[in-house]
Amino acid sequence: MKRPLKPEEQKIWSMVAATVHPLPGRSTPRKPTPQTLDAPARIEPKRAEEARQRLREALEGIEPNRRHRIAREREEIGARIDLHGMTQDRARAALEAFVLRAFDDGWRAVLVITGKGVQGDGVLRKRVPDWLGAPHLAHVVAGLSEAARHHGGAGALYVALKRKPRG
Repeated sequence: MKRPLKPEEQKIWSMVAATVHPLPGRSTPRKPTPQTLDAPARIEPKRAEEARQRLREALEGIEPNRRHRIAREREEIGARIDLHGMTQDRARAALEAFVLRAFDDGWRAVLVITGKGVQGDGVLRKRVPDWLGAPHLAHVVAGLSEAARHHGGAGALYVALKRKPRG
């Protein structure tokens, strides 16, 4: 697991990153915003805590019996999506469209493959639960859980979907 950069290391990295220039024909990268110890946090503590709480609730959302049925494929996994190699923006858009389409098709469980990342700390693996816990998906997502080993283990998630209202 990677450790966070110390303030001195962050300062040195910012200086090194400032010397990097794009190749001809490439776009200029965004300049990293240097943070000092007295700089305010980017995320307000209250909002960060609310996000963590939503994430915990979402991760605990699949009741154990249902997770077991999904893992044993007694409850069908209606669809799968593999987010490997996608940028965060593309992965989020693809994931949201996928989950909404699966819900509209009446599926109750889907598999989202995020990958584990190089050292088990993949960006998509960390971000997907937060994306699925977003308020605009609350009417669709019932919960999520780490997949069983034969479905990808720590590199995949079962997403339980709510029942589609009849009408």
